[in-house]
Amino acid sequence: MTVFEDESGRSRETTGAGSTFWLGSPHPAVVADREGGVVGFNAAAADLFPRMGVGKWLDEVVPGWLADAHRRLAHPARTPAAAAPARAGGAPLRGSHDGRLLRAHPTESGHGDVAWWLVDDSELTAAQDALRIERERHAILAEASTQLLASLNPDRCLEKAALLAADHLGDAALVISPPVRNRSTVVTAMGGGFERTRLTLDPSLVPGLAEALQGFPPVPARWIDPAELPSWAVPEGFGGTPGSVAVTPLPGHGVPAGALILLRRGGQRAFDASEELFARLFAARAGAALSAARLYAEQARITRALIAELLPPQLHHVGGVDFAGGYRTSQDTERIGGDFYDVHPGNDDGQETLAVLGDVCGKGLDAAVLTGRIRSTLQALLPLAGDHQDVLRLLNGALLTARHTRFATLVLASVRRTGGRVRLRLTSAGHPRPLVLRATGEVEEADTGGTLVGALPDVTSRSANVDLSPGETCLLYTDGITEARGGPLGSDMFGEDRLRSVLAECVGLPAEAVVERVQMIAGDWVGRGPHDDMAVVAITAPHTTHLSAVNGRTRGRYTA
Repeated sequence: MTVFEDESGRSRETTGAGSTFWLGSPHPAVVADREGGVVGFNAAAADLFPRMGVGKWLDEVVPGWLADAHRRLAHPARTPAAAAPARAGGAPLRGSHDGRLLRAHPTESGHGDVAWWLVDDSELTAAQDALRIERERHAILAEASTQLLASLNPDRCLEKAALLAADHLGDAALVISPPVRNRSTVVTAMGGGFERTRLTLDPSLVPGLAEALQGFPPVPARWIDPAELPSWAVPEGFGGTPGSVAVTPLPGHGVPAGALILLRRGGQRAFDASEELFARLFAARAGAALSAARLYAEQARITRALIAELLPPQLHHVGGVDFAGGYRTSQDTERIGGDFYDVHPGNDDGQETLAVLGDVCGKGLDAAVLTGRIRSTLQALLPLAGDHQDVLRLLNGALLTARHTRFATLVLASVRRTGGRVRLRLTSAGHPRPLVLRATGEVEEADTGGTLVGALPDVTSRSANVDLSPGETCLLYTDGITEARGGPLGSDMFGEDRLRSVLAECVGLPAEAVVERVQMIAGDWVGRGPHDDMAVVAITAPHTTHLSAVNGRTRGRYTA
């Protein structure tokens, strides 16, 4: 039992909650009676509440929230219905004092006195707040990564980066792309909207912007005077001069991806070091996404330029003859492969048109590289096209000296219209023989053959001359058509007999319709099953003798 004496000279005894074991506690402890008079305290409480003294009233020495809690606990009947009374052993009370966050635990002695144990939660609360902020920032970065990487369009990526920065990092944000010919794209975001402009700007007018656009570390926000910002850096409707400005680079893959400017309105706290670091983390993700989008766009542009000559043309009349071609790669997701065809009109009226259809060993990009080499070589050999054997010999030599070990088969067709008939000179080099559809529905096989190119030192070939009457067609095709497996059981070969039957049904049809019919039947046959590249070219003698001066000089080429 401990005895205390209040200022009036009255003696008080404390037991239970007032036992002396708490005097040495490192946590502040205060004992008060039912009326709110202090009957005991320890040294930690005296340090926390300098006015503390035995006999004083709690209202005089502790924060109001603690004194009110004591009254609710000591006199629950007097507590208003709207205020929940404190309860010993219940949830602790929380309040602040002198910049500290305190947690108060009441303990009753059984004699009316109450001991209040106080725990300083300032550091714990700060740690919890820091953890909450870090979790929120982690969620923001995860969202940013997802949204920024969702599009490989550089413009959309710029807009999304600005919108995300304005939503989560400041009141407004500007994303500035590296200058191209002294002009930069600036996307300004604020309030859920954005504006895109192309400006010739002076980065030196914004402290740190020139360095950020070159990829150097950002300058501290406290070094930037918002009042010195140029007009283009403050969005219309922002509401006066910004209160704080932060500038950070957008790092890319080897080269800077741009810079980010964050604005905060006046009257708010300035960007602190933690927020600047978070802005750099966000900028790293935004810069990586922007850089990836620009790299993809550049690669896509280069790819389009490189394969522009490899895409199928729309063939119509060439030298008074109908030409049509069709191609399907072995993979529906690919655009080029190992089959190809070209149509080269003669330089002068009445000169032969050279049509070429070939099949390179292999599939996909590697095979397409060789088709490009063959196409270029044949283009150079056009002056010699009158001698198919000479063309094949020179092409074979060019392929044998190349680094690759692939070979190819192809068929050459020199085409000339004479009156109402079309004369063809056909030469096969290890390729399936062309089929000729007569007006009677009969299908013939051209008597031509030879060895493939790119494999043996010498090539041999035998040419065939074929005349087409109006409405008759010569079909060039690759073995991807005849060797396609499918049908009811999924394993039967399409075969040359079935191709002949399909071609026989095309009597009188124009070249384009013949190609579409063959492709449709072969495509239905393979369904979704695996197949090789399939290419087909139809050469048809028109029913009419009318020649178009424009179409007569049309050049068509397709390489796949």
